[in-house]
Amino acid sequence: MNLRLNPVLTALVAAALFGAATPLAKALLGTISPFMVAGLFYLGSGIGLGAVIVARRFGAFGNRQATHQSGQRIQRAEWPWLIGAIIAGGVGGPALLMLGLVSTPAASSSLLLNLEGVLTAVIAWVVFRENVDIQVFLGMIAIVAGGVMLSWQPGDAGLSHGSLLIVAACACWAIDNNLTRKVSSNDALVIASLKGLIAGSVNLAIALGAGASLPAPPTIAAAMLTGLAGYGVSLVLFVVALRHLGTARTGAYFSVAPLFGVALSLAIWPSLPSMTFWLAASLMALGIWLHVRERHIHEHVHAFLEHTHRHHHDEHHQHGHDFPYSGDEPHTHPHTHVPITHTHAHFPDIHHRHSH
Repeated sequence: MNLRLNPVLTALVAAALFGAATPLAKALLGTISPFMVAGLFYLGSGIGLGAVIVARRFGAFGNRQATHQSGQRIQRAEWPWLIGAIIAGGVGGPALLMLGLVSTPAASSSLLLNLEGVLTAVIAWVVFRENVDIQVFLGMIAIVAGGVMLSWQPGDAGLSHGSLLIVAACACWAIDNNLTRKVSSNDALVIASLKGLIAGSVNLAIALGAGASLPAPPTIAAAMLTGLAGYGVSLVLFVVALRHLGTARTGAYFSVAPLFGVALSLAIWPSLPSMTFWLAASLMALGIWLHVRERHIHEHVHAFLEHTHRHHHDEHHQHGHDFPYSGDEPHTHPHTHVPITHTHAHFPDIHHRHSH
């Protein structure tokens, strides 16, 4: 498979899993409170991924290379970024989404979630100074236009209350995405598991404090399994894609999530979509297409860099090893990049965070 397509496909699979979780959350909201749904989703994610981490560590016993990988630790300077990401995306985002879903049709909610990619790109561009080419900018305009068309209420002077809550959730996740970029070179399983455990506990505490009670065991299991796939595995794949594509591009590919949500929601609640729905979907599809076809190439300089992440021995990773190396790839260990100047197509990944 073309190595350039690997992170793109990773982002698309992450989007599919997350998009499918939205109509399933809508179905669960008929029986349990929004904060309870968010709490169970994230707890399912955190516990499930935590079990994978434990199993991986146990399986790595006796394998020095694998142990080296599982021992990767988040640096002290990175914790503020991760904590901020957990608060914004793990607590604020899902709570606002669940509240918005109460009064917003599932299909419309799914398409509105396209705004997360747009807001992610805007923050990456304006705040973190990540390069965004003209095609990405035009794609954002198309997606915003589709979102406004979809959520506008006839006869009203503004957006519906439920739609605004979903837009606010997208803003929280956009902040989360940009903060997570700062720690994306770390173990994606650990990042996603921590977010799930902390965010799940907070949302569950809010639900119980507000007087909600735990649902029946089958409902708990369904919510946690949905959260493991739609929030847990999806986030792991998103972090991996973020590492290779940068924030704005990963957010753009992730914008296809609502398309999967729409397909599933229409299957759960069969109905004939309105013309406005299709016009909005067409505008969003145009925006996604503009994002996908963008290509960025110029001469650039790599400064000295030392870090730890999962990698292949490509043109950016020509280094030796201070431990017995079997030749297996990809692998993870601390390594150093020497300064180099060259030209090739690239994304603003963890090795290409240069100015323009």
